[in-house]
Amino acid sequence: MRHSGPCSDFRKGLIMWRFLLCLMPTLALGQVDQGAPNADFAPAFENQTRAPLLAESSISVEVFSSDFDFPWAIAPLPDRRFLVTERGGTLQIVDADGARLGEVSGVPNSVAIQQGGLLDVAVSSTGIVYLTYAKLVGNRAALAVAHGVLDQNTLIQVEDIFVQTPALNSGRHFGSRVVLGDGGVWITGGDRGRERYVQDPATTIGKVMWVSEDGAVTTWSTGHRNIQGATLRDGELWTVEHGPRGGDELNRPRQGRNYGWPIVSYGIDYSGADISGGIAVADGLEPPVYYWDPVIAPGGMAAYPGNAAFAPWRGNLFVASLFPGGIMRLQIEGGRVVGEERLLADIGRVRDVEVLPNGDLLVLPDVLGGDILRITPRR
Repeated sequence: MRHSGPCSDFRKGLIMWRFLLCLMPTLALGQVDQGAPNADFAPAFENQTRAPLLAESSISVEVFSSDFDFPWAIAPLPDRRFLVTERGGTLQIVDADGARLGEVSGVPNSVAIQQGGLLDVAVSSTGIVYLTYAKLVGNRAALAVAHGVLDQNTLIQVEDIFVQTPALNSGRHFGSRVVLGDGGVWITGGDRGRERYVQDPATTIGKVMWVSEDGAVTTWSTGHRNIQGATLRDGELWTVEHGPRGGDELNRPRQGRNYGWPIVSYGIDYSGADISGGIAVADGLEPPVYYWDPVIAPGGMAAYPGNAAFAPWRGNLFVASLFPGGIMRLQIEGGRVVGEERLLADIGRVRDVEVLPNGDLLVLPDVLGGDILRITPRR
């Protein structure tokens, strides 16, 4: 059911909820209400943080598909169906109309510890399925990426194309996203809560990796804390990563560049102490395109096509937020953020967002027994 008038009907139960929501547009005014910052760093350039508030989007929201346990990612198949990962280790198939079609067998064994589990999914135009997951290596865990082919409801020809090194006795900061590129894939990871490995070129911890079609693995960029969102915008890779207490970052990683963690940060330690030398900018280290303080705890990210039918969102980035929740809409001009809007602020933790061919969004709340939501901009 879709409701087209001004409304707000939100019902939430212990493990399942349904709602419809419509937001009426208002004039942009001031900045997004983020609350007091944790740190007192000055931004390096205009609108690097707390960009102007965008006019509120008019949207309708409906339930697309139901009853998912902590869904982590969604990706379209070439036949218009979808694959949805659940962090506990299951991969679900969903029809184009939202009907659940069952679990996929043959999925790699993942270990669901703390922030680990079955994580991202991406599908190439030829039907190759890529999965990122926490892999048990001996008695330790590592971020791994596998690919395979979907044969009805079974994943076949499955093999790992990347395993993060070293494997660590940690369940934190796996990242991760896999992004299809021309001739290979980007893999985004995290520092696994062991920041000393990040700037070590002998490890693949805290780095964006590039895996080419011939299997060669190279480091794309380094100095990342925990990248949980990544997408292509106009053919360029954009990422969003968790900072510590403050300092979540939007970056546009360039090959061979260093993005600073843990040498610099726009945040502070959870204890209130400085990070490293208590500096946010240093020569030879790339500053973020944008940062949030306090944090938004970013999840997945999607880019809105520049030729989409809904003109107000063209070229925008949509970033899922785990805290305070909802979706952040970022207007980008000249490679910089020029405005921000917070959508669906009342729905709580959101893990991923996907743009559909018609310009609607699919949103994955990070809950037990929850719904995937379909967001339609009001034209």
